[in-house]
Amino acid sequence: MEIQFQPITFADRALFNSYFHAQYCENAHFTFTNLFMWREAYHIEWAEYKNCLLVKAAWEDDEYAIQPFGTEENVRAVMDDWIAYFKDKKQPFVMRGVEKKFAEWVRDAYPSARIESDRDDFDYVYLREDLATLKGRKYHGKKNHINALKKTCEYEYVPVSEDNIGECIESIRDWCRQRECYKDPVLSAERKAIFEVLEHFSELELVGGAVRINGKIEALTFGEMLNTDTAVIHVEKGNADIRGIYPLINQEFCLHAWEGATYINREEDMGVEGLRKAKESYRPCHMVEKYVIEIR
Repeated sequence: MEIQFQPITFADRALFNSYFHAQYCENAHFTFTNLFMWREAYHIEWAEYKNCLLVKAAWEDDEYAIQPFGTEENVRAVMDDWIAYFKDKKQPFVMRGVEKKFAEWVRDAYPSARIESDRDDFDYVYLREDLATLKGRKYHGKKNHINALKKTCEYEYVPVSEDNIGECIESIRDWCRQRECYKDPVLSAERKAIFEVLEHFSELELVGGAVRINGKIEALTFGEMLNTDTAVIHVEKGNADIRGIYPLINQEFCLHAWEGATYINREEDMGVEGLRKAKESYRPCHMVEKYVIEIR
């Protein structure tokens, strides 16, 4: 099947956004920023085919598809060709990170498809007001950690801007030195991805926040609007040696940056036990379910 794929470049941003913004996407990965920053690590390529946006990715030797973007009519028309493309390459057709609504359509259209939920890939979604105010007993522990920081440090919350991008980059370098990122291929890929974003921060029109203590940025975060009522947080990094730094940057960012959002999507936990525990501790109001689909 002749579908011509190409690597993502920054020049493709407007095209991707035209597809993403034409529908209500809940999956945190369905933004140009996310695909652009991870394009090298996941070998992400795309094609515009029959008025649909097709995207494929690969981690090591595992190549897979992302659900197609376009009108319902166009997506229905393109699916058989999308499946045939992989068959022509003698590969199974596998889609990852599939949203629930699309998975239900596949179940009806392709009864032989194998569809499995992927709990490790579920996105955590919170009420923005909950994260910004931390009201109630359920957030008592978070407030204790923040109060402990306030008692020992004077901090300043600042928006990320061109004026402090250099400081932010240095903060990520420190974060990676702490964790010896060079020893872990996933952390090394994440480091590169974050640098990609920081170097294109204004052009990507992202919103970011940072916490400065004793003149040094010790935590930073950034995100964007995912859909009409939800902001997605792509990255949140801080100096883990400072008690309370993570709940502080989370609260400050949600308080100052996202007044127009009802929900905050803080992405998935990847099956990492500590990360799952941390994300669950903020009491999500719902999860964005995602599925892996294989059609032979």
